[in-house]
Amino acid sequence: MAAIKRVFSGIQPTGVPQLGNYLGCIRNWVSLQKDEDGNRATKTSRELFYSIVDLHSLTVPRDPESLRRNTVEAAAALVACGIDPAHSVLFRQSEVPAHSQLSWVLACITPVGWLNRMTQWKSKLQQQHTKKQQQHGVAGGHGGLVADNGINMPNVGSAAAKNLLTGLFTYPVLMAADVLLYNATHVPVGEDQVQHMEFTRDLAMHFNKQYKRRVFVMPEIMMSATMRIMSLQDPQRKMSKSDPAELSRITLTDTDDQIRLKIKKASTDSIREISYDPELRPGVSNLLAIYAGLKDIHPTAAAQSMASFNNRQLKEAVAEAVVSELSPIRQEIARLLGDQGYIEKILCENEAKARDVAQANWKTIAECVGIKA
Repeated sequence: MAAIKRVFSGIQPTGVPQLGNYLGCIRNWVSLQKDEDGNRATKTSRELFYSIVDLHSLTVPRDPESLRRNTVEAAAALVACGIDPAHSVLFRQSEVPAHSQLSWVLACITPVGWLNRMTQWKSKLQQQHTKKQQQHGVAGGHGGLVADNGINMPNVGSAAAKNLLTGLFTYPVLMAADVLLYNATHVPVGEDQVQHMEFTRDLAMHFNKQYKRRVFVMPEIMMSATMRIMSLQDPQRKMSKSDPAELSRITLTDTDDQIRLKIKKASTDSIREISYDPELRPGVSNLLAIYAGLKDIHPTAAAQSMASFNNRQLKEAVAEAVVSELSPIRQEIARLLGDQGYIEKILCENEAKARDVAQANWKTIAECVGIKA
């Protein structure tokens, strides 16, 4: 991997993050503030841009007051987890207008077919298509719609897409704009975002070729070392704050007792010994992934260290590891939310820094396409 010069990453403002966000994303952000030797990386050697992507959150209609509150909570949680606003540029996406400006420029050169191939869009289409079939009592088939590979599937021109919102279709362009606006050399992502990064790289090359200038660098993907954290109740699904089951997730503000209870009630199996096998033992493997993520080891190593444990002992070990990690974070979040003026000050100061970098790059982009910056 090339030297890490400038990093960009974003997180949606869903309020206080859950454990999956922390292990898969935030902990990695914090670690990037240090160099390979574990020392604090200098600003001159590595620039870090971490955005609360509130524009992306609008792809699903939100209550305005809830969105504002969730944004402040997300910012407080990031600082409490160790994001240093004096070293990392922590900012609200909507406070940097060039994100939207570049998104429009890129949208104007993005083929519809590229967006129609995005896995998350196809998943939404398929869900909508299946729902319509069920409403009309149709058992199967796709209404004669044919995908590029010859397999019948709904697409952007199908009836299934009629009531889906445009933002869901075009948000990969905004995501690409987020990264390219800062000429980020590296972007930390989870496995479910790899396709979006490939799209971003394709779009950067497409722009450079169309305008015959190397305006954008090719950002490299930085994969999270932590396995995806799944629902405690249904380990076939990703842990999510949108899950209506409270016992399915651990949030960073859960009390010690709440954490212990949720892990105690987590799905496991009847096999006596502990082993890591996500396909055959998803519940146990999910708990091992949580433990491993907190201890910075591989889940297989975690399983080996607890091979003789029963499920109760495994859950106790995982619960104590989570409590030990999250208790000080919970206390710091509460302290920061008690001084929201401080959070606003941090964001405003960092947004000025982000605008300076973004505007300089936007000026180059605007000149390239022939408009005034």
